[in-house]
Amino acid sequence: MRVSRGFDKVETWVFDLDNTLYPARHELWQQIDRRMKSYISGLLGIPPDEAFTIQKEYYRRYGTSLRGLMIEHGIDADAFLHHVHDVDLSGLDEEPRLAAAIRALPGRKLVYTNGSASHARNVLARLGLQAQFDGVHDIVAGDFHPKPTAQAYQLFLEAHEVEAPRAAMFEDLARNLEVPHELGMTTILVAPPEESHHARESWELEGREARYVDHVTEDLAAFLEHLLSATA
Repeated sequence: MRVSRGFDKVETWVFDLDNTLYPARHELWQQIDRRMKSYISGLLGIPPDEAFTIQKEYYRRYGTSLRGLMIEHGIDADAFLHHVHDVDLSGLDEEPRLAAAIRALPGRKLVYTNGSASHARNVLARLGLQAQFDGVHDIVAGDFHPKPTAQAYQLFLEAHEVEAPRAAMFEDLARNLEVPHELGMTTILVAPPEESHHARESWELEGREARYVDHVTEDLAAFLEHLLSATA
């Protein structure tokens, strides 16, 4: 029988950004998705439906569409990131309950995203979470190596001097938890029940029962509150 790792040794709390610190129902990722499609369509001079196919193919093969475009087409990463993150954040509301729970966690709190740091800061500000985090590690800091590659996580750990066995990782994609678990991190999949209805590829929803997922929650704030009450 598999034994899930606990939190008694955790000193660093690592959170993915999009669809983890806010639910997918806000449809922010759908905006980013559409802007990636429009960028690729313009870049390659192809219809949007063909661009979308390429976008998703690169996403699955390389970890991010950006990484695929850099490898296959040598694009300007900064221009791509600026374009795709020029989105409307007005649908995001402050999350005081989540903010209080994150604030109460003992130790450092970091955001680790495959997006840009500027996008992360903008989202955190809208959610009222910017004061709760000690740093943001983005795709640029990772030298454009994305989760779920092992190199990406090694760069993250080294950059922030994180001891993997003393860290917990919160993610909305199970595949992004495999390497952290192998490195010794406690892994938590954030998967609200409505996620399957919000523009997810079927393979993105796989892995909920995988051996490298220690915990699954449908409500991040409630999970953290329960964890804090159990360790008080």
